[in-house]
Amino acid sequence: MPLKEKLMDDLKESMKSKEKVKKNVVTMIRAAIKQREVDERIELDDTDIIDIIAKQIKQKRDSIDGFEKGNRQDLVDLTNEEIKILLDYLPPQLSEEELDTIVKKAIEETGAQTKKDLGKLMALIMPQVKGKADGKLVNQIVAKYLQ
Repeated sequence: MPLKEKLMDDLKESMKSKEKVKKNVVTMIRAAIKQREVDERIELDDTDIIDIIAKQIKQKRDSIDGFEKGNRQDLVDLTNEEIKILLDYLPPQLSEEELDTIVKKAIEETGAQTKKDLGKLMALIMPQVKGKADGKLVNQIVAKYLQ
């Protein structure tokens, strides 16, 4: 089932079962998809929708830091719940071990050794893990191997 249809079905289901958080998250995703389709005058496919969802997860994770600094545990909990719902629409996330293997392979392919090679490495790795891993985590693993 295409992601757009799944989102519509989930929206209807969350409205029937009165799951307010899920309804809000799905509505937010659908609004972002519609906005991009209207702006660019294109029909988005699943890959583009996954990009939108991944971007929203990143934004939510960034906002958690601000909520924690402001001692707003209620917003931290709500945002974590929203992230959990968003993750359901992404492909299964790669484990750190799987990412480690991908990074090592990329280092072998490019011969990267210093932090100057970080951009070249990330350009090779990110298309492979798009939607399956957080960019920050990938960056940390890459940095671990470069001096």
